[in-house]
Parts: sequence; C-alpha cells; structure tokens
Amino acid sequence: MYTLIGLPGSGKTTIGKQLAHLWGMGFVDSDHVIEQRLGCTIADYFSAHGEAAFRDVEQQVIDEITAVPQPLLLSTGGGVVLREANRIHLHSRSTVFYLQAAPDDIARRLRNDTTRPLLKGQDPALRLRELMQQRHALYLATAHYTIKTARLSVTQVVRKLAMQAELGEYDFPAPHGGAMATPR
Repeated sequence: MYTLIGLPGSGKTTIGKQLAHLWGMGFVDSDHVIEQRLGCTIADYFSAHGEAAFRDVEQQVIDEITAVPQPLLLSTGGGVVLREANRIHLHSRSTVFYLQAAPDDIARRLRNDTTRPLLKGQDPALRLRELMQQRHALYLATAHYTIKTARLSVTQVVRKLAMQAELGEYDFPAPHGGAMATPR
C-alpha cells in the first residue's frame, strides 16, 4: 500500500489517481470513504459536529483501510497527521509520500474552492501557511519520502514520485498493471 499526505489542495487526489493508473492498482481517497460513511459532505459534518468528531471518524477509516496489506494507492485528507494513531498506522502499514507544496501556490489554485472547511472564512494563503507551520514536522515524521511539488505540473510530480519510488527501498509495480513486487 502506498499513501499520499500533504496540505489540503497539494494534489494528493489528482496525483494519486494518475499514479494508481500508472501502477495498475486501486485508488482510494479517504475523504470520499468518510463522506460515504457519514452520508454528507465533510464540510457539513464539520459544521454540525466539529473537527474533533470528524477526526474520530477519519481515524477509524484510516485504521480500516490500512489494516489489510493490499495493492492500493491511498490519498488522505490534509489533517490526517494530527492524530498519532494515524501517523503510526500510515507509516507502519504503507509507504508514505509527502507532497510538499507551497501554501501560496495552493491558495492560488484553490481560490474558488468553497468545499474545504479549514480554508473557509479567512485568507486561504494565510491559513495554509498556518497549517504548514502546524503540520510540516508531522508530515515529515510520517513520510518515507518527501516530494517537493513547487512549479511542477501534475505529470511532472507523478514522474518525480515514480522515479523516487524506483530509487527507494521498495520495488514498485511495473506501469500499467505489472505485478506487485515486495520490499527488497
């Protein structure tokens, strides 16, 4: 199992889908699983129940998804690293890539996005810088690899991530559905 972590809007879902396709494996976005379970959007659940209640559900979903080793690429929500249990499960049960994106770049890309609860109501660039300050060390502690995405297209990030994976300690699946390899 392979996992992408990073700030909200860092490209985890978009890059994850392309990488999963390239490697011929399933793709899961933990936020989509959470929304299916809740029967509402994360933003609505956040508004009605608060962040702590959301993080409880997120922790349960992360534990369930990562409990069984499987050929899967998992995209997580930006705050997944806030819970120690999530950090432990992700790091010990999957190979984790931190997509390190610049907060100002993300803010420009998300300027019209109203679906992200933690970016509502204030200057998104400022909020993303605050989130980066709070979470960067947690992302680094959780990740096996850090991929800096500044000024790169989605295709370039996918290529960079795939190259890093090939150079890393694990063998990765061949493009377009090749067999999964095991750790070296």
